[in-house]
Amino acid sequence: MSKPASPRKVGDKEALALATSVRGSPYKLNLVAGLIRNKKAGEAMNILSFSTKAMAVDVRKCLASAIANAENNHNLDVDALVVKEASVGKGLVMKRFASRARGRSSRIVKPFSRLRIVVREVEAGE
Repeated sequence: MSKPASPRKVGDKEALALATSVRGSPYKLNLVAGLIRNKKAGEAMNILSFSTKAMAVDVRKCLASAIANAENNHNLDVDALVVKEASVGKGLVMKRFASRARGRSSRIVKPFSRLRIVVREVEAGE
């Protein structure tokens, strides 16, 4: 008596990868995610490899994971993959305090973000 398997979160010919605790603000992460939306997977990996943004490293790891999931788990053709979705959400926020002059303190906010990348296999005619 086990519970039934949960349905797939993405459609057929699609693969998903999540990065749940990316250290950095969602705004900065979304700037990098915007670079790869609707691009071919190989082209997106190249863009992230040569990007000067620090967040590009984490996005590249997540994209590589999505490509590997597509190949190994869903038997999709790697050369025909396109980044269908690269969405960013807010994660937890660590709050720290720093001491300031005259006995005061100020809050330091250290945000985390969530990244969801969906790759889709497209036919040559699409």
